[in-house]
Amino acid sequence: MSQDKKRILILGGGFAGIECARKLESYFMNDLDVDITLVSEDNFFLFTPMLPQVASGMIETRHIIIPIRTLFIKTAFYESKIKNIDPYGKIVTLEGTNEKRGISLHYDFLVLALGSQTNFFGIEKMEERAYSMKTLNDAVVLRNRVIDMLEQAENENDPILKKSLLTFVIVGAGFAGIETAGELMDLLLDARKYYPHIHREDIRVIILEALSFILPGFNESLASFALKKLKHRGIEVLLNTKLASFSGSEVIIEEIVDPVRNALNQQKIGSIQTKTLIWTAGVTPVDTIKNSVFKTSRGGVIVNEFLEVPDFPGVFAIGDCSYVINTQTQKPYPPTAQNAEAEAEIAAYNLRSLIKKGQKKKFKYSSKGQMAILGKRTGIATIFGINLYGFAAWWIWRSIYLSKIPRLDKRIRILLDWTVDLFFDRDIARLKVLRHEAPKEYKELDEVDDVW
Repeated sequence: MSQDKKRILILGGGFAGIECARKLESYFMNDLDVDITLVSEDNFFLFTPMLPQVASGMIETRHIIIPIRTLFIKTAFYESKIKNIDPYGKIVTLEGTNEKRGISLHYDFLVLALGSQTNFFGIEKMEERAYSMKTLNDAVVLRNRVIDMLEQAENENDPILKKSLLTFVIVGAGFAGIETAGELMDLLLDARKYYPHIHREDIRVIILEALSFILPGFNESLASFALKKLKHRGIEVLLNTKLASFSGSEVIIEEIVDPVRNALNQQKIGSIQTKTLIWTAGVTPVDTIKNSVFKTSRGGVIVNEFLEVPDFPGVFAIGDCSYVINTQTQKPYPPTAQNAEAEAEIAAYNLRSLIKKGQKKKFKYSSKGQMAILGKRTGIATIFGINLYGFAAWWIWRSIYLSKIPRLDKRIRILLDWTVDLFFDRDIARLKVLRHEAPKEYKELDEVDDVW
C-alpha cells in the first residue's frame, strides 16, 4: 500500500451516506491512491418516503430497497453494527457476530451519516407498546397489525371492544404521520369489502398533534387544504393535543392550554380506546452518536460551515445525525432526505478539496420544495415557490420520487405496483413475522482481528 494512500470511511447507508459515496466515486474512480469504504447495518438502501405505501400494501416490500453493493464499483462495503468510534486514533470498531469476530477499520477521513432513530421522549413503555414508521420492518409489522385487527374485529360481538380494535391512533402530524394516516385509511377502506361485519362507521383513524397546525414548515394554505382533505376522508385530527400515556388498550390525551386564551389554565384530559398506536412524532440521533466523544447539540454532531467537526479535522457529519445551522433562519436544517443529499454533496466536495489541496465550500442550501400525499390520488406540493394541491400534486410527488429511485429495475417494479393498484384491490394476507429480533451474543474484538 502506498504511504500516500488516503482512506475515506463513511458510516451509514441512508440518503446522506449513499449520496456521499456516489459523489466520491465520481471524483476518485480512477485514483488508486484513494480508498472508499461504506459501513451500514443493513446491506440495502431504503427509500423511506415510500414506507407508508409499503405499510398499506400498495408497493411490494422489496421494491423500495436497493442492495448497496449494486450501487457502487469502487466503494468497499461492510454490513455491520458500529461498536465504537475513536476519532483520536482514527479507528472505527465494528461488532462481530456468532460466526465472525469484530473488525477494526482505520481511516484518514471519516463521514458520519448514521441518520436517526425514533424519539419517544421518555414516555413510559412507549417503545414497547407503540408501532413506529422508521424501518422496513416497521412498515411490514404495521401492515400485519392492521390486518390482524380487521380479522379480530370481524368476528367480535362486543361493540366496545370491536370499536377499539378498529381505532388507530397516529401521534405526530408531520410528513410521516400525515402520509401514514392517508395510506392507512386507504388500506382499511379497500379491505373492508372482505369483512361483511365491519361497517365504515366502525373504523377510526385519529391523528394527535401537539401544535395548532399540521405539517410544520409547510405552506400555511396548503397545510390548511391538507387538514380539510383529511377530515373529509374521515380522518380525525386533534390539534393542540398531546399524548400523556398509552397502556396498550387506552390512550390518555391532554389538551395543550393557551394561557392567553384560557386565564384559568384548565386542562382537559380525555381518553381513546385503541389497541394500536403509531408513533411518528420525532427522531433523535442514534445511540452511537450519543455515546461518542463528539460534541452535540439537540443530539446532533456540531459542525462548522464546511460540515466538518471543529475538534477533529477530516471528520464530517451529515444528514440527521448532524447539527447544522441555517445562517438565514438561525435554525437547524430539517432532517429531510433532500437536505441530507445536499450536505452529502458538499461533504464529498470538501473531502476532495482536502485530498487535492483545494478550496473548501461552505454549506448553503435552499429547499427546492416540499411534497406530501394524502391518499386517494390527492396531495399537496410547493415546487420552486409554486403551490399545488389535489391530483396534480399527487402526480408530481410520484414522478419526482420515482425518478430518485437509484436503479431502473426498481423504478419499473414500483411503477407496475402503482398500475396494478389502479385496477385491483390490495392484498389482505397477513404474514406472521417477529416484531423484535431475538438478542444476539456478539464475539468480542481480539488481537487477531482483521484490520483495514
